[in-house]
Amino acid sequence: MEEIDFHHIFELGLIMVMIAAGITAFAKKLKQPYPIALVIIGALIGLFNIPVLEPLKDFITEGEVFNFVIITLFLPALLGEAALKLPYSQLNSNKEPVMALAFGGTFLSFLIIGFSAYYFFDLPVPAAFVFGALMSATDPVSVLSIFKSVGVKKRLAVVIEGESLFNDGLAVVLFNISAFYLLTYIDAGWAGLGSGLWEFIRVVSLGVIIGGSLGYAFSVLTKYFDDYPLEIIFSIILFYGSFLMAESVHASGVIAVVIAALIFGNYGGKIGMSPTTKLNISSFWDVAALLANSLVFLMVGLEITRIDLVDKWPLIFAAIGIVLVARSIAVYTSLSLINNFPHNWKHILNWGGLKGSLSVALVLSLPRDFPAREDVLILAFSVVLFSLVVQGLTIKPLISLMGVKAEGGEHGEFQELLSHVHRYETAISEIHRVKQKLYITDPVSEEMMEMYKKRIDIIRAQLNELYETYPELKKKQLSTLRKHALYAEYDAIAKLEKEEIISSTLAEKQYDAITDEIVNSEEK
Repeated sequence: MEEIDFHHIFELGLIMVMIAAGITAFAKKLKQPYPIALVIIGALIGLFNIPVLEPLKDFITEGEVFNFVIITLFLPALLGEAALKLPYSQLNSNKEPVMALAFGGTFLSFLIIGFSAYYFFDLPVPAAFVFGALMSATDPVSVLSIFKSVGVKKRLAVVIEGESLFNDGLAVVLFNISAFYLLTYIDAGWAGLGSGLWEFIRVVSLGVIIGGSLGYAFSVLTKYFDDYPLEIIFSIILFYGSFLMAESVHASGVIAVVIAALIFGNYGGKIGMSPTTKLNISSFWDVAALLANSLVFLMVGLEITRIDLVDKWPLIFAAIGIVLVARSIAVYTSLSLINNFPHNWKHILNWGGLKGSLSVALVLSLPRDFPAREDVLILAFSVVLFSLVVQGLTIKPLISLMGVKAEGGEHGEFQELLSHVHRYETAISEIHRVKQKLYITDPVSEEMMEMYKKRIDIIRAQLNELYETYPELKKKQLSTLRKHALYAEYDAIAKLEKEEIISSTLAEKQYDAITDEIVNSEEK
């Protein structure tokens, strides 16, 4: 009997993958954000009686199945893939807005929505603040995929990714505290406040420690292997292992995965991965993330149709309004003290605070006897649907209106020319390498190199014309070159110190001087 059940589950899963892949392919062909198409089609499948798909709907919309698939199966992969590719240097240079939004903004939004739901909707205290926790985070499963599909400037994309990765962990912690411990802490008064604060610190800190330790250990492990299939397996074990280990000791699995993947992608990529390994790990997680994202949004669409909205419309519209106002206050307040952060970017961050599958999965995980569970379920599902469809469909025009799309236009021609030069120079290097290895004769190799050199000469002439027309392009290149030259100077001093050719005292002076120059060059 069990064998038949597993066979049936596999069949249902394959049908779901086929539907999700078809919708995703169609949306990509039309150059539209595929998550929105999946949610809409999923909702339509849920609303209409399609006999062939009824077993699939019944299976997917079981609360336990949905919760397991989203949180345990897909969330570690999606968080890991996003954090793996997030350069630490870019995250570090934008740490102020990321931390302000991920911690200050999320906590402020949680309080505003929680108190508003308590006073205006007359929800019990735990239910009101559970709703606040669900609605205070920008779900990375939703926001990352949509922003990648529409394209934004690099710095804004890093802030969006950083916020969505970290505030998700905070929201899960706040959800658990609100659902299971809040009344106990309130009854205990000031002592309860201290207990709640300690629980929050413990959960977050333990997640950071577990993720950091495993990320470092697996990074070191990659030094001893140059075998990309094996190293891909290491990354799978790392993402799921850090999540499950943290959850087993009641720490934040989300934060553990994010920290582990950040370390593995940056430190591990630097000390132990060959270019081939990096490329293959990246490609593997690209495929895994696309598959997971497609299935997640289709499942959200199916799940949303399970709720009964009759006589709830005033409550639903009020909830949507409160969530939007809370997000606005959280974004503009938390970023008010951050210097040099463009105001139009704040509008994108505000409207781009999408809710998604994690909110749905968390609310379904509430015990059946949780007070006002059905009300919270209806409100959460309604806001998620509004967020994904209405905000998701309007974010692309808003990005164009605010002028924050990734650079293009006249600079697009410059980028294309640079890419051609890089291609041709790399080809020439490869010709030299192959010539030595395979004993290619001079006439053959020189003929091919001459062809590439002519192409490079033409492009260099075109680049010089662009430098005359747009002086800022040359200035930017000089800045990049200067920065790399300074990094080389730093490494040269490190080697002299290591070989004991110069003293540590002199080396420290040189380090400080070079660091100051690097900082100054970045600020200009």
